[in-house]
Amino acid sequence: MGGSQKSEDLILVEKRDKGIAYVTINRPKSLNSLTKAMLNDLAKAFKFLNGDADVKVIIFTGVGRAFCSGVDLTDAQSVFKGDVENMDTDPVYQMEHCKKPIIGAINGYAVTAGFELALACDILIASTDAKFIDTHCKFGIFPSWGLSQKLPRLIGVNCAREVSLTAMPLDAQLAEKWGLVSRVVPPMELLKTAHSIAESIARNHEDLVLRYKAVINDGIRLPFGEAIKLEKERAFKYYKEMPPEMFTQMQKFISGQSSKKTTPSSKL
Repeated sequence: MGGSQKSEDLILVEKRDKGIAYVTINRPKSLNSLTKAMLNDLAKAFKFLNGDADVKVIIFTGVGRAFCSGVDLTDAQSVFKGDVENMDTDPVYQMEHCKKPIIGAINGYAVTAGFELALACDILIASTDAKFIDTHCKFGIFPSWGLSQKLPRLIGVNCAREVSLTAMPLDAQLAEKWGLVSRVVPPMELLKTAHSIAESIARNHEDLVLRYKAVINDGIRLPFGEAIKLEKERAFKYYKEMPPEMFTQMQKFISGQSSKKTTPSSKL
């Protein structure tokens, strides 16, 4: 297909069955570098899916050799000097405030802005080809999407300083060892693995999945003692508001699971 891509084809949003949605950056010839319009469309995509009652889990990935190679340098000035306080057009803000779990399927390079988009996901699965690179220090760009604060909390301060101050690539294997990604799989298995995890999430109690994600993400920002207090407060409120029929359903489910374990699979 010749010519440049239409703007509406650069950020793809697809809803599939079982409550799973995909957001895909589709600009492979530019290693999925982002223009200001693409950033706006990403923000709109996550805001839309957050409000869609049919969606339970979101998988976020890119087409080709990169997840996202960062901001398109031809559009860099309009991005960096744009209205950074407009949360409606800020994709990281929309991802961080999305109630639905977001699985990042990192298929290749995740560079600077792409690295920050990856860090806004709740679960990261990486291809063996994935590389995380923070080039803020290389090009004199100040981070504004949380990379300087999130990365040390995920992999430790010393490792984060090495990644950010050297601007050297962090490959998938070391990213897994340091706890940045939960799994590393061959490229052909990446989306299959991410989809399998999404299906496991989607099968669970939908309301509790949303509440559990929220208490983890809210609690990690607090000192440990305050985070424990937050969990107790939300648990008390949840159980106080739980209707009696939910306890009955829980008892039936647990009873059913127990009987399955004790019932012989075949007769002698």
